[in-house]
Amino acid sequence: MTLLQINHVSHYFGGLKAVDEFNLDLHEGELVGLIGPNGAGKTTVFNLVTGAYRASEGSLLFQGHELVGKPPHVINGLGIARTFQTIRLWNQMTVLDNVKVAHHGRITYNPAEAFLRLPRYRQQEREIEDHSLELLRLFNLEQDAHERVSNLPYGAQRRVEIVRAMASQPKLLLLDEPAAGMNPQEISELMDFIHWIRDEFDLTIWLIEHQMRLVMNICERIKVLDFGATIAEGTPQKIQNDPRVVEAYLGEQVEEL
Repeated sequence: MTLLQINHVSHYFGGLKAVDEFNLDLHEGELVGLIGPNGAGKTTVFNLVTGAYRASEGSLLFQGHELVGKPPHVINGLGIARTFQTIRLWNQMTVLDNVKVAHHGRITYNPAEAFLRLPRYRQQEREIEDHSLELLRLFNLEQDAHERVSNLPYGAQRRVEIVRAMASQPKLLLLDEPAAGMNPQEISELMDFIHWIRDEFDLTIWLIEHQMRLVMNICERIKVLDFGATIAEGTPQKIQNDPRVVEAYLGEQVEEL
């Protein structure tokens, strides 16, 4: 079943066309890659899907809901969550509090109930904490729940960011360069981790990544951008043998795949 339909989406920054006629259908349970050189428009596409930018042209349908014009918190509430190219955590807060914050869209108590600590406030806060701790346990971070995020190693911070995204109970998870800054061993672990997330939570995953070993080993299909335009789409084998992709992006990396 189609989860996300992107139809003829373009986006301009002034006179610059950053994304040109982008089309993609994402189906439930897929694991899809988006690759291309720096500045190709990949993160701009994610920003359009999540409401950080408004598409200049075209349509973005998520389970029948038009996303164009909707703010990020509404889109998140529909079931789309993301991580960022640069980790964006509240470094002086604990791991647990970073995850609890992601539940804000599902809170139904009002400010007066919170101020007076009435039963509905206490019950929902208890449920939020229990759910957050359960997620941390599943992601092997329970022991760090009360640790400041800034004290965690880089790889653990990446996992906290993914846990925070998962706390909003998404149907579609967007990962923007999840392997950035990781060594080969950490990348191998990340590949298993992403597969586990997809299967354990019944998710659709769409990722941007420059680590071709990761992309070619876990993605079922890949879309390639260059200067905002799609130059190729298909299976990993098709992409790594496409002369346009080799010339524009892969280059010498092909020999390493």
